[in-house]
Amino acid sequence: MFIFALAVVVKLLTIQFVQGDKYRALAAERLVKKVTIPANRGNVYSVNGNLLATSVPKYDIRFDAVTPSSATFEKYLKPLSDELSKYHGKPSSYYQKELRKARVNRNRYYRLAKNIGYGDYVKFRNFPMLNLGAYKGGLIVEQTTKREHPMGGIAQRTIGYERVDEDGNITRPGIDGAFGMKYLSGVDGERLKQKIGKGQWKPIVDYNQVEPKDGYDVYTTIDVNIQDIAHHALLKQLEEYDAEHGCVVVMEVETGEIRAISNLGRTHDSKTGRNFYYEKLNYAVGESHEPGSTFKLMALMAALEDKVVDTSTVVDTKQGRKVFYGRSIYDSKHGGYGKISVARSFEVSSNIALASIVDKNYASKPEKFINRLKSWSLDKPLGLSIIGEGEPVIPGPGHELWSRNALPSMAYGYNVRLTPLQTLTFYNAVANNGVMVRPRFIKEVKEFEKTIETFDREVINNKICSDKTLGEIQEILKNVVVRGTGRSLYSSHFSMAGKTGTAQTEYWMKDWKDNRRYVSTFAGYFPAENPKYSCIVVIHKPSTKKGYYGADVSGPVFKRIAQKIFTDTPITDEVETLEVQNASVEKEFQSYYQTAQTYKTIMPNVVGLPAMDAVSLLENMDVDVQVKITGAGIVKRQSIDKNTKLKNKQTIVLVAS
Repeated sequence: MFIFALAVVVKLLTIQFVQGDKYRALAAERLVKKVTIPANRGNVYSVNGNLLATSVPKYDIRFDAVTPSSATFEKYLKPLSDELSKYHGKPSSYYQKELRKARVNRNRYYRLAKNIGYGDYVKFRNFPMLNLGAYKGGLIVEQTTKREHPMGGIAQRTIGYERVDEDGNITRPGIDGAFGMKYLSGVDGERLKQKIGKGQWKPIVDYNQVEPKDGYDVYTTIDVNIQDIAHHALLKQLEEYDAEHGCVVVMEVETGEIRAISNLGRTHDSKTGRNFYYEKLNYAVGESHEPGSTFKLMALMAALEDKVVDTSTVVDTKQGRKVFYGRSIYDSKHGGYGKISVARSFEVSSNIALASIVDKNYASKPEKFINRLKSWSLDKPLGLSIIGEGEPVIPGPGHELWSRNALPSMAYGYNVRLTPLQTLTFYNAVANNGVMVRPRFIKEVKEFEKTIETFDREVINNKICSDKTLGEIQEILKNVVVRGTGRSLYSSHFSMAGKTGTAQTEYWMKDWKDNRRYVSTFAGYFPAENPKYSCIVVIHKPSTKKGYYGADVSGPVFKRIAQKIFTDTPITDEVETLEVQNASVEKEFQSYYQTAQTYKTIMPNVVGLPAMDAVSLLENMDVDVQVKITGAGIVKRQSIDKNTKLKNKQTIVLVAS
């Protein structure tokens, strides 16, 4: 027994003095731990300084019912319960009962409020008992941050986010993802927490041991006005044609700065049974597909630059059908175009003409044609800052997609793959007098008003072709709108240049003949002289019952955007005379003025008017009415029918989209 007792004493002394530090550290590790306090991510702004994404602090307020002394608890229980009653709406007696129960059960983590904003957090800190702090009043504050997008779903995919799933996998799409690690994320802080049982931890003190450092702010190239125009123009057309998805990009010609980018995909709501569109994927950046007739620009420019044809060369398009190596190629016009010039063949978008030009002049030396395309970097990604750019495909001899029919197919946009943004970059180079610039989403990075880094124009190719080829192509693109496939888009008020595109998609699937799918495109720039902006609109799988040609589906979106930018956003820096009036703007004003003068006490028809114009019109009538508006953009519905006599204090609800 003596030896056993001696062994116990020796063991106790060993644990206490020899292994004491180890066990004390282990105990401290299990009772106290360092918790990371995430830094607020920097804000994302538009080029105009509008807030696009921001980190908003959110707070959970909890109460340690054991910490306050009995005297303090009894003194402040009712005043605290009264304040909680005012805040939450439940009776004060309810909170007195709950807080007493928490004290009896030794609950050191009773929740008083969840996910509240900073203003409410300040209120809670000043509530009776809680204003005594963590040690005397039992106040526990837990802070988190939530990423919010003030513009809602507009450009949300491009603005981006950073998400971590349950397995620790991180997703970083868009600008927020691309620049998160380097600029936006900041430096995390630290805080000590103590275990209080039942797997719960409370902060030891009500301040951070290491304060987090907020991330830098990123200023994008997005213009919120142009973005709003592009988003709603695309949405309207997708809904009208019941299309699967689509995208639109507006780029500033000289700088390559992206002024607007919208990507909308269709989703079915099982609850309402209706379809709606939202930013599912960044199609403009990531979706590589066969571009169709918009690629004819590259094919024709290669032929003109290699001097194998000129714009007046006559090409025979037969009667709308021609066989190439056992496979028939068709033109959209029944009966064909016959013999026409190269320039005219592009204006009417003849597949046969472009296939004939390329096959005749490059069949024996396909590398010459392929190398010309590669000299324009069409086979390489643009090297965008945004993650997930689609890979372009320009096949050559030896490639798995190569065959005898490859060249004629490539001439009118099949057997190649480009993303919408890659296609737009080439069209933008034509508008920019041959200078190809890299699309850019970021303007600068700031810390408050201090500039950390700026991003300037990046040139990919100083001159894609000769001035002669460039001048001819610019004239042909202008004529596409004036007298070619895009003539339905022509306006005498402002000029545009571009190319329509209609491509079959999923044509390799067995059900294609019974369920035909198309990709409708329009790419171009405006004004046709001294272009300011380039733009591409791509709409996938519109309803064939309603239409699928590029001029009918995507073209109107392009026109709507160009027209709205032309009238709403000044694109000229100098005004030669104050007497000059824009015909389109003047017409809109006269219509607005006439309505304002006619309807003084009678409800006018404001459907189709911009929401702000409608509000202004109604609030300036002789009747004192209250106008409420939901949504933004163009008025779609009005709660009171036109020609209805209005009364004072009557409420009018407008629904816009």
